[in-house]
Amino acid sequence: MNRETVLAEKNGSAAVITLNRPQKMNALNAQLLIELGELLEQYESDSSVSALVLTGSGKAFCAGGDISVNEAGEDDLANFIKFSCLTRDTLHKVEIFKKPVIAAINGFAFGGGIELALCCDLRVASEKAKMGLTEVKLGVVPGAGGTQRLPRLIGMAMAKQLMFTGGIIDGTEAYRIGLVNIVTPQEECLARALQLAEEIASMAPLAVQATKKCINMSLQVDLESGLSYEAECVRGVFTSADRLEGGNAFREKRPPVWKGR
Repeated sequence: MNRETVLAEKNGSAAVITLNRPQKMNALNAQLLIELGELLEQYESDSSVSALVLTGSGKAFCAGGDISVNEAGEDDLANFIKFSCLTRDTLHKVEIFKKPVIAAINGFAFGGGIELALCCDLRVASEKAKMGLTEVKLGVVPGAGGTQRLPRLIGMAMAKQLMFTGGIIDGTEAYRIGLVNIVTPQEECLARALQLAEEIASMAPLAVQATKKCINMSLQVDLESGLSYEAECVRGVFTSADRLEGGNAFREKRPPVWKGR
């Protein structure tokens, strides 16, 4: 299927999705969100893909929601709600994608762009990347999960400071406050994200996926419920062929050969 706003390719065990509206700094519009959602569904069922890397073309990761869309629907609440729901639904698909998702923040990432990155499991950023939840500068609220996900990641006080002021930080500062996992030179951002994806791909896929589900669940339920859910996942993975292979490979001092079952 031909897609105009996203590019997709395989790189080893990873799939790379590139937001491709460089003339708009990869700002989110309905077409991009729909096409991104389609790719997520495609790669979720692709057993050759162990991890997903999400990045942007040109000088931006994603500049947020397309302002022209907002202007067009400025006085039309129904259209605004429709676009907001599409944005939240697509970002949620990123968050619940069963395999690890890594954001390679190669450049500008504002508003919805940061909110998209927050839905990824891991974030690699260029030291020269500029990022921030700048919605208050436009008289709006971070409405694609920023007010909920950012405090969970970096703490409430720092999240409030960034969102109340619309502050813009670079990759080095983002690493310092825990917003990104890794900071790299500009030219190494995507390569480092792919290296991280390959590190993950060398692990047992069912175990990685179950671990992701357990961690995500921990943010939604109380400790007792989370521990019960974890126990269910542990039992499920224990009966897998990969668990047996892992034990055999350890005893035989050889690399495991994972089957994903």
